[in-house]
Amino acid sequence: MLFSTLSFTVESHYCGSNLIDTAVFTKAKSCNGDFTEKATTKKGCCKNEIDVIKGQDKLKVNSFDDLNFSLQIVFVSHVYSYTSLVIGLPKQTVSHQEYVPPNLIYDIQVLDETFLI
Repeated sequence: MLFSTLSFTVESHYCGSNLIDTAVFTKAKSCNGDFTEKATTKKGCCKNEIDVIKGQDKLKVNSFDDLNFSLQIVFVSHVYSYTSLVIGLPKQTVSHQEYVPPNLIYDIQVLDETFLI
């Protein structure tokens, strides 16, 4: 739904028939005389094209009251069962949280070249 309602502009800068820059949401960079082709040295040879892509602006917003009674019951029961699953979990204690593993002096698997595949 976000992308169907998004509007944006695409701006393109041409010098003669050559595309110099294309930008979305920002202004396209102009050539500023850096383009040295003989056909484009005349004034007025550069042009900007702006394409505006409009998103959908007519959305139908339904409310909970628009649903019939049986769909309202299904929706409410689904929300209630989902929230009771998430909220009802007891807090678990982690018994090895304070444990510090021993220092690794030698990597035995690399020394013996035994690897699990």
